Amino acid sequence: MGQVKGQELIETPLEFNQRAGLGFKNMALLTRVLTHRSYINENPDALEDNERLEFLGDAVLDFIVGAWLYNRYPEMTEGDLTLVRTALVRTEQLADFASKLDLGKAIRLGQGEIVSGGRSRRALLCAGFEALVGGIYLDRGVKDVEDFFEPFIQEAIEEILVDGQPRDPKSLLQEWTQARSQEPPVYQTTKESGPDHEKVFEVNVSVNGLVSGIGTGNSKREASKLAAQEALDKLSNLNNHKKKGN
Repeated sequence: MGQVKGQELIETPLEFNQRAGLGFKNMALLTRVLTHRSYINENPDALEDNERLEFLGDAVLDFIVGAWLYNRYPEMTEGDLTLVRTALVRTEQLADFASKLDLGKAIRLGQGEIVSGGRSRRALLCAGFEALVGGIYLDRGVKDVEDFFEPFIQEAIEEILVDGQPRDPKSLLQEWTQARSQEPPVYQTTKESGPDHEKVFEVNVSVNGLVSGIGTGNSKREASKLAAQEALDKLSNLNNHKKKGN
């Protein structure tokens, strides 16, 4: 029943494999999937952490989610496909998937990371989930990754789409700030041009007092949606960059 690490009882890779029904053939690979770099720093006998697998899993997820959406929503535009894919693979969403697997209690962490609450840290859970996807791909191939991940997509897609279309970017940006206990986004119309019947509006949106997105459209509503989408793209890229640097 698990391994005792300090005062903590953690799940072994074999126990996790059985409980989650993963069917890993290569247990050494699954052990690497579950090994955070903080564990390597404190356990010299451990050979490799999961960061390379995280990189691989990130790429595999982008492909699988993109192909899944392309095949199931033939009428959806490229822009909307990109928006939905971003929502499905963002840090918060992948961390939620990891929580559903109770992945945190199986990840091998250093004591410092444990004390700081690493088992519930969203960036760590997201990275662990990506590493797991990378591991499944290496262990059994892309088809098994699709079978593993499709139930997660099916569950999440209902919250991402409204009447078959992506949710409004402004709502998604609002949720992004709320999840981090930040002030709500602030929208400001910075420019109006053109004749009355062909007005063009420029709107910017600020997050934490900094302009994060700018949009231009024939209505303030359209311009603000485009500004929110640009902000989401920038914040997602920044978050992924920080996550890779951790």
